[in-house]
Amino acid sequence: MPALSLPTLRRYAIARSLFTPRPLARALEAVGFVQADPIRAPARAQDLTLRHRVTGYRAGDLERRYRALGIEEDFFVNYGFLTRDLHARLHPRRRVGAWPRPGKKVAEAVLAFVRDRGEVHPRDVDAHFAHGAVTNYWGGSSSATTHVLDHLHYRGLLRVAGRAAGIRCYAPRDLPSDIEGVAARRGCQDAVVDAVVALYAPVPSATLAWLVNRLRLAAPQWRADTPAMLGRAKARLAGARVAGIDWYWPADETPAGEPPDDRVALLAPFDPVVWDRRRFEAFWDWRYRFEAYTPAAKRAFGYYAMPMLWRERIVGWANLVVQDGRLVPALGYVAGRPPRERTFPRALEAELAAIRVFLGVDG
Repeated sequence: MPALSLPTLRRYAIARSLFTPRPLARALEAVGFVQADPIRAPARAQDLTLRHRVTGYRAGDLERRYRALGIEEDFFVNYGFLTRDLHARLHPRRRVGAWPRPGKKVAEAVLAFVRDRGEVHPRDVDAHFAHGAVTNYWGGSSSATTHVLDHLHYRGLLRVAGRAAGIRCYAPRDLPSDIEGVAARRGCQDAVVDAVVALYAPVPSATLAWLVNRLRLAAPQWRADTPAMLGRAKARLAGARVAGIDWYWPADETPAGEPPDDRVALLAPFDPVVWDRRRFEAFWDWRYRFEAYTPAAKRAFGYYAMPMLWRERIVGWANLVVQDGRLVPALGYVAGRPPRERTFPRALEAELAAIRVFLGVDG
């Protein structure tokens, strides 16, 4: 293979991630996992990610079609939506620790209630048990029964059956059998690592190590195995040292790619092209940060700045707000001004027009 360069890896990353749009089910199979985020600015992260990859996608389609898609909502390297094949490899989750307050007996009662009902909304559980409030991980207050539902879901005893007005509804789930045999367990682990690498490739060595370590949360039963998982991944995957960084990608792929077409893509902060900030800076020599949780006075880019990809360059960012049924973009540029090429304004307007259709708003 000829010597690789950062521009080649960058083109490869863009081409393999921003593939030609396809039907929603096929796009989900291609990516395997879509990170979710509750912030709607102007749409949720999962919708902003899928709109570039799904034919005719509209904001909310994933939630509306969830029940028919054969996917699962759960924790992977982050929280989001997984194919059932990938999801099944993470279970049964073992070594998840002791039950939190209000305790195992309450959890068992809630589980029995869900199994009896078949599917529940958290308010149904609240009404039945009325346990009161607990402090959740974010420091706020949430229903104690909702807290228990979350833990039952994480342990694999419940699944998200769908959502009602954005609220998760739960149904019972039978735990799969434990994987028997060292070879079978290693095969399952390697398949999961390969899936996450396929989503974010090419990945720097430090990112690969972080991702494999992060799988201890998705599959706590593998906690002691992660060093071996990382070692096998480095031996199994293809890779090269480029610009002083060791890079890895799927073993059956060769980094290549024609220069991307003349279009603008506004990318969600959790889009696979953007997600790895280490790789982002290596590719574009620009430090982008997600600032939704940064005090307003300290923000450099804005509440929900979306990087602006044009051809193969990150040329700026956009904060998009819907006011009175109209899309209001606030734009910033890395160079302090938009690109001078004549085709750029038309490409930017085409992207904004596509976002209006995606959101169902006027110009």
